[in-house]
Amino acid sequence: MSDKIKFGTDGWRAIIAEQFTFENVERVAYAVGLYIKKEYDLDEKSKALHKPVLIGYDTRFLADKFAERAGQILISMGLSVRLVDRDVPTPCIAYAAQNEPTAGAIQFTASHNPPEYCGIKYIPHYGGPATNDITNKITEHLDALPKDYLFDKGKVARFDPMPVYLDAIRKFVDLEKLGASKIKVGYDALFSTSRGYLDKLIIEAGLPLHVLHDHRDPLFGGGMPEPKAEFLTELSQLIKREKLDVGIATDGDADRFGVIDETGTFLSANQLLCLLTRHLVKNHGMSGAIVRNVGTTHLLDRQAKLYGLELIETPVGFKWIGEVMRQKDVLIGGEESGGVSVKGHIPEKDGILANLLVLEMMEYEKKPLSQIWKMVVDEVGSDFYARRGDLHIPQSAQKALMERLKASPPVSIAGEKVVKVGRSDGLKLYLDDFTWILIRPSGTEPLMRLSYESSDETRVKTIMTEFEKYARSVLLELNQPEPAVAAGSHSSF
Repeated sequence: MSDKIKFGTDGWRAIIAEQFTFENVERVAYAVGLYIKKEYDLDEKSKALHKPVLIGYDTRFLADKFAERAGQILISMGLSVRLVDRDVPTPCIAYAAQNEPTAGAIQFTASHNPPEYCGIKYIPHYGGPATNDITNKITEHLDALPKDYLFDKGKVARFDPMPVYLDAIRKFVDLEKLGASKIKVGYDALFSTSRGYLDKLIIEAGLPLHVLHDHRDPLFGGGMPEPKAEFLTELSQLIKREKLDVGIATDGDADRFGVIDETGTFLSANQLLCLLTRHLVKNHGMSGAIVRNVGTTHLLDRQAKLYGLELIETPVGFKWIGEVMRQKDVLIGGEESGGVSVKGHIPEKDGILANLLVLEMMEYEKKPLSQIWKMVVDEVGSDFYARRGDLHIPQSAQKALMERLKASPPVSIAGEKVVKVGRSDGLKLYLDDFTWILIRPSGTEPLMRLSYESSDETRVKTIMTEFEKYARSVLLELNQPEPAVAAGSHSSF
């Protein structure tokens, strides 16, 4: 049975009623329980009180029931359990896990995945993603649940993690100062767990607020709980119609964020990372390393040089960023997919805090977002242009292509010399310090993910076209199927 359950960069996700069943939830919960009992040296026969395991869930279908079942399994193992009293943002349950002595937390969420998915992730006591070492140990126990295991299906003790988490956010963001700005805000909750959290703080600050989709809907209104441009058209229209200053949103479990400026234009996560980095340095006088993954903009590298800060690159997956944040003095850690955390907070993505920091930045600068972005570009002396152009090929072809590229990477692309090759995650081809191509196999989908960046828009388009031709020629040479190309998503700023 364990072959059905694969822990990825952020836990295990699967389709409800296919792989994500109560039976498999029981298996995972039991495996987590065994890990906790060993990690925290708990006697299996002891019923004494000890550090509790916290359990949370998002707004998805049956997520609350899955969470309760996991709690019942853990209680049957002699563990102390506390279950949230309503759906909860992942950063909130992560904060609760590290704010007091706990044995960590289990969160039921599929984050920004389609509504038919659910997921489960274990958050250790430090309040960030579980490392590979931890998830590997949990995986070892996935077949350990005894057949016909008996457990009490009684009620699980409840708790409310909201007050303590909101107090922590208030320490980061001066709501009184923010309220003086009277920034007009549009907020699309996307039917997520951030409703009742993010809007509560904005209302507390006294800002004019227009809200969309602020109720629980396991089907997410027929859309996707992902704060990308294509899913925030209503918010963009609201901004323009009501003449608002900014639009903000979170994904399903509120660990990622999205922002739209006063013109109705979506700002990429790459832009927002640069904006927040500048805000923390310029307006808060903070310092520390900047941590990004291999697919995130190198404009952050320019900022690091400008501000005299260390730049650290990690593989894809926030667990790598979180691990660096726990070990070093880090100012900000983020990824191009919309996850960010900052110094002094949990080593986990937090879309609620990130959105509030954007509002705070606008109050400090007293300028619209589009103008603040121009200030960033002027300061570093360059813009950036990013593109995606995934190849739809089976995993066997992905493997063959990656083996060939790693063994014999191209010496030039579009007539430009490849000056450096990175192999920390996939293959990264550098044409200069700020022009690169990242090739990564999906691992879970029939996709080869191709990312491109340059400081010149025409150049990045040419490089994208020529590299796709090159990849196709290699696949043909290897007798692999002809790939289809997904439409490249253009982030031009």
